[in-house]
Amino acid sequence: MIPQAKSVISVTGLSKTYAPRPPMGPFEALKNINLDVRRGEIFALLGPNGAGKTTLINIICGIVTASAGTVLVDGLDNRADYRAARRKIGLVPQELHTDAFETVWKTVSFSRGLWGKPANPAFIERTLKELSLWDKKDNRIMTISGGMKRRLMIAKALAHEPEILFLDEPTAGVDVELRQDMWELVRRLRANGVTIILTTHYIQEAEQMADRVGVISKGALIVVAEKAALMTKLGKKQLALKLHGKLDAVPAALAAYPLELGSGGTELVYTYDTEGERTGIAALLQAVGAAGIRFKDLSTKQRSLEEIFVSLVRTP
Repeated sequence: MIPQAKSVISVTGLSKTYAPRPPMGPFEALKNINLDVRRGEIFALLGPNGAGKTTLINIICGIVTASAGTVLVDGLDNRADYRAARRKIGLVPQELHTDAFETVWKTVSFSRGLWGKPANPAFIERTLKELSLWDKKDNRIMTISGGMKRRLMIAKALAHEPEILFLDEPTAGVDVELRQDMWELVRRLRANGVTIILTTHYIQEAEQMADRVGVISKGALIVVAEKAALMTKLGKKQLALKLHGKLDAVPAALAAYPLELGSGGTELVYTYDTEGERTGIAALLQAVGAAGIRFKDLSTKQRSLEEIFVSLVRTP
């Protein structure tokens, strides 16, 4: 777990409203977002399609102008001190934007020079090798595969050695090998002090990688918490009783308990709050025995981050 540290990104009162386009009225993409990202952490931003994830990233990176609010990148206002702030950031966008006729080596080298970094062939070589692009260094971009182009976007984002790296849906539609390579690279970058902010539809990756999680829905940031704390606070546990026989319905004698049938009627599943003073398990087992139901085994499981996420975004 990352200890409390100075915020490397501070977002205050951030809103974005797009002008009306007939027959539609104005669209409020972001609503009064307040967020601090700690230096050196991996922060996962989760949300359904259209929730505002990419808009928020693009505003922090200075690509989109906010309607209201401020963004500080390592203490620099990203509008008043745009170039200095942007130099600290590497961005891997969802879309693949590259010059199809340029070579891999030249486009990564150009990205480094774009932000005023002196030439460093050894660094470019190391980056390309880490992303399994070295043998493609002289290839024109039009000739490499989609997965290789995704790797190239990461190399371009890292070319100027940023202190902060944004990964916007970086593994969407890519092969398992690239996904594994990317997360290994993320771990190395984080170990070297780089702050990582990622959005992903693969929530199990956020569960595995992130220190903290933010959930955005309909343009509003509805929760920001330590991953472990979020799962403890909102993650309910389930107790599954594997029955000797099959039930067609939960017996009336057990109606007082939040039970569901599972595995085609061969399991009784009890959901309980781990934060409650009483889980009710002892009383439930006693009631199950009194109802004449025999079980041969029992097991428990914690709700996953994905289940918590779905419950949060469905909350009115």
